[in-house]
Order: sequence, then structure tokens, then C-alpha cells
Amino acid sequence: MVSKDFTIVNKQGLHMRPVQDFVKAMMKYSSEITIKFNGKDVNGKSIMLIMAACIKYGAQITVVCNGADEEAMLAEAAAMIESGFGED
Repeated sequence: MVSKDFTIVNKQGLHMRPVQDFVKAMMKYSSEITIKFNGKDVNGKSIMLIMAACIKYGAQITVVCNGADEEAMLAEAAAMIESGFGED
């Protein structure tokens, strides 16, 4: 199991487009991914659950990956989150 803390840097937070892109990218991996936010564990492969978490700009989250390809999964998740999902 590997994990990393992040701050959401894109101004609109996790809205539909970045969440959809994130889930699509994470589905390539066999590992499980969990987003920890506000004391809740959110399945990182579920568009609806991530949207329901209402993760806004500036939010502090922890991403936890567990499985055979966890390192690669976390690296891709980190790249997406830290880049602000390609948004300003």
C-alpha cells in the first residue's frame, strides 16, 4: 500500500471533466484506489462517489493505492492532481 497527500490546485475543484478523466486513467490499473477526504473513504474508480464528495479548490486529500501496480497508479494519479488536471 502506498499513499500521498495532495492539495487540489485547479480552481473549479473536482468537477465532472477532471473526475471523468481521472477515473478513466485509474481504471487501467488492477490496484484499488481510495481518496480520503473529510474523514470519508471514496472509491477512486467511481465517478459518482467522487462527485458526491464535493472536493473543492484547496481541499486536502490523501490518495491511497493498494495492489500489484500501486506504484504506477499513484504516480499517474499524482501527475494528474498536481497538474490541476490541465486546467488553470
